[in-house]
Amino acid sequence: MASSLAFADHDEPVGALMTLDLPADSPLLGLPWIITFGPLGDLDEWEPVVCGPYERPHALALAEAVVAEEQLMAVVEPLLPALSADEIRSEIAAAQVAAEDEARQVEGADLYGDFEDVIDEELDAAADEAGHGEPAEPPDEAEVRAGFTRIAALLTAK
Repeated sequence: MASSLAFADHDEPVGALMTLDLPADSPLLGLPWIITFGPLGDLDEWEPVVCGPYERPHALALAEAVVAEEQLMAVVEPLLPALSADEIRSEIAAAQVAAEDEARQVEGADLYGDFEDVIDEELDAAADEAGHGEPAEPPDEAEVRAGFTRIAALLTAK
């Protein structure tokens, strides 16, 4: 997951947004997305609030709008429309394999860092300089409802 901090006009961080860093051709981009809002720090304890599904751009813009004004953590992630318990088990197994692969990569990384990590940091810095850290304008209610209609069509076509 990639992290993005939202800033208010007074340049103090007020919230955090976490989402997947995906390539432009990822099939996950076309899925419905959800937003989970929770406390930013350990001092607050309350049950997370899950909203959605939304189209990804709407989810990101809504999450940014909320965390820009409040000290909250927002996690924007795809909603996998699984149709059976076997499909869910398959997704869980894939996630476990990916986590094991990542753990092996971390164990095998050079003490002084991994070249790919440096490249990722440089790309993140370049994206920040290009203005990608600016909050998007949140969609209005009509845009969100139109997105719901497209998501319903997507889910019923599966």
